[in-house]
Amino acid sequence: MNADVYPGKPYPLGATYDGGGVNFALYAENADGVDLCFFPTSESETESVKIRMKENSHHVWHAYVPELRPGQLYGYRVYGPYDPRRGHRFNPHKLLLDPYAKAISGTIQWHDALFGYVIGHPDGDLSYSTIDSAPYIPKSVVIDHHFDWENDRLPNIPYHKTIIYETQVKGFTKLHPEIPEEIRGTYAGLAHPVCIDYFKKLGITAIELMPVHHFIIDRHLKEHNLTNYWGYNTIGFFAPDVRYSGSGRLGQQVTEFKQMVKAFHKAGIEVILDVVYNHTGEGSQMGPTVSFRGIDNASYYRLTGDRRFYMDYTGTGNTLNVMMPNVLRLIMDSLRYWIIEMHVDGFRFDLAATLARELHEVDRLGSFFDIIHQDPIISQVKLIAEPWDIGEGGYQVGKFPPGWAEWNGKYRDCIRDYWRGAESGVGEFAFRFTGSPDLYEGDARHPTASINFITAHDGFTLNDLVSYSNKHNLANKEHNRDGESHNRSWNMGVEGPTEDKDIVALRDKQKRNFLTTMFLSQGVPMLVAGDEWGRTQHGNNNAYCQDNQISWLNWEAADEELLGFTRKIIRFRNRHPVFRRRNWFKGQPVKGQGLEDIAWFMPAGTEMTEQNWNEDFAKSLGVYLNGQGIHSLGPRGEQVIDDSFYIIFNAFHETLDYTLPPKKYGLKWQVEFTTATKKTGTKKVYKAQDKILIEGRSIMVLRQLTEV
Repeated sequence: MNADVYPGKPYPLGATYDGGGVNFALYAENADGVDLCFFPTSESETESVKIRMKENSHHVWHAYVPELRPGQLYGYRVYGPYDPRRGHRFNPHKLLLDPYAKAISGTIQWHDALFGYVIGHPDGDLSYSTIDSAPYIPKSVVIDHHFDWENDRLPNIPYHKTIIYETQVKGFTKLHPEIPEEIRGTYAGLAHPVCIDYFKKLGITAIELMPVHHFIIDRHLKEHNLTNYWGYNTIGFFAPDVRYSGSGRLGQQVTEFKQMVKAFHKAGIEVILDVVYNHTGEGSQMGPTVSFRGIDNASYYRLTGDRRFYMDYTGTGNTLNVMMPNVLRLIMDSLRYWIIEMHVDGFRFDLAATLARELHEVDRLGSFFDIIHQDPIISQVKLIAEPWDIGEGGYQVGKFPPGWAEWNGKYRDCIRDYWRGAESGVGEFAFRFTGSPDLYEGDARHPTASINFITAHDGFTLNDLVSYSNKHNLANKEHNRDGESHNRSWNMGVEGPTEDKDIVALRDKQKRNFLTTMFLSQGVPMLVAGDEWGRTQHGNNNAYCQDNQISWLNWEAADEELLGFTRKIIRFRNRHPVFRRRNWFKGQPVKGQGLEDIAWFMPAGTEMTEQNWNEDFAKSLGVYLNGQGIHSLGPRGEQVIDDSFYIIFNAFHETLDYTLPPKKYGLKWQVEFTTATKKTGTKKVYKAQDKILIEGRSIMVLRQLTEV
């Protein structure tokens, strides 16, 4: 390669190929010097060329290397004080990944050389290691941004029409018998026509991918023959992880990711990324030095009063310092990159409360949210918060700013409790079913601020929720101490699989109850991959380290009847706007009709009173949804109207008599479906105030017939 070096420019950060060469720019405010190191594509342990970067503008070190081409491997060595007590951990013996690397060539090979201190030294992290880490660390890759998007555009599906499907890139296709073996577990595999067709038939509108930013597998997991399957340990905020690439490691992973997004968009499906901007994979002060720590530890991380240590709001050892302008810029540049260059449609922010912390308290008007709110690009995509972290005051459900949606943990807990028969009133159930107005209505937000879920990657699958009362995480090699112990689950009398036909039938019915409740609730439903057909993790509720058949989807074990039911309930929701309102229920008469847009009833057919709402033992109720009272306009300004429905929820364990509402709510009602049986059956018609037998622990959905 040509070793000529020009001054270059401080912006954009990272390695930027312009057709004639590459500009390199690295933020390192407290550094004394920076070496730019190039490696042959064989990833030799010794750099072929080392260039001292002499230009420094506004704490950004920069240089331009003419005639350099995409595919070039590079890294940095950064000079400065090694003084952990003052927050500085510079060590030029450690080759460092570019924080703005658009591709990373491989994965870390664990070795003591990766640590800035001497492993086993009595002074611990205060000691200083002189072992070269280059042979054990992957290299950053120069890429060519050019890609033929073929006029690709974001689908821009509104929240009220959105159905999210959470999955992990590898696990979805690793065991899929119809995907070519060579691309199973890859971006290309997920975008295969077989998968696209499956998603379309299921009826989802958005794929939410668990972390695809390049991540680190912790050393202790590797030593126990485990892995970081979930990927919540980011080290490259711009780089699609190479482990999911079936096409190459020298930038091909970027092209493959783009091809996946383009395929989803052609099918009208959005791509949402689960992103981890609260911490990095370098861990605590005892962790490795592979990027940020060695580039400028005091600038990138939140340190304690004793600057040797890290603030840890995430349980991972460190917290990124979003109070620093350079860190905010890193996050915003990363988000814009994934929108502009990679065409993604939104983000789910892991432990998002951490990003709101200005000092120690969670500040909902923190700089992070202010900047996103005013950004003309980021503010226009889907922004979803996991609204908690492990720090004091970190549970912030319902407290994020307008424009944000949230994983509604209160929805999950309430619906689980309702169907397992826990002692709780129906009042909270009504709040959760109607979009959680108690959490979101008072702040100019809409029902779609609530991302409704029963299960997520973290916890039991839907099948396991009704099959296990206790976690079974021994495979994680933490003596079953990891994972949530209070799961609000119920095994129906037997822990795990059983051949008892009555228990199997009840479990199947409970799955249908959970799915029906979620897809008929106001808000945005989120389905976890495999829950639509009964995937099991055998009671493991924390499978973060299980890159194997515990986590992978076993397509040959799919319950086709449950899959058919799930498809039906999703189609039903998509056909009827009364279940996906953009605005809140008013509880007032609809003009010209004299009926409320929503009304709640006791089993006797009488409207709920204040006293009824306060009865903790109440487990059975009916709800009337007025299709004339949606209070929304369509895309051409037309009033949105729909059929009216009456839904009966019976969480009581015995069959109950229900009386349909008085005539003013509808003269005739037709049964659309019930969760009491796997089969659809005949659509029986009832008259106003008829009595109906509703099986214990089941739902019946009736549609008002307009003809007299």
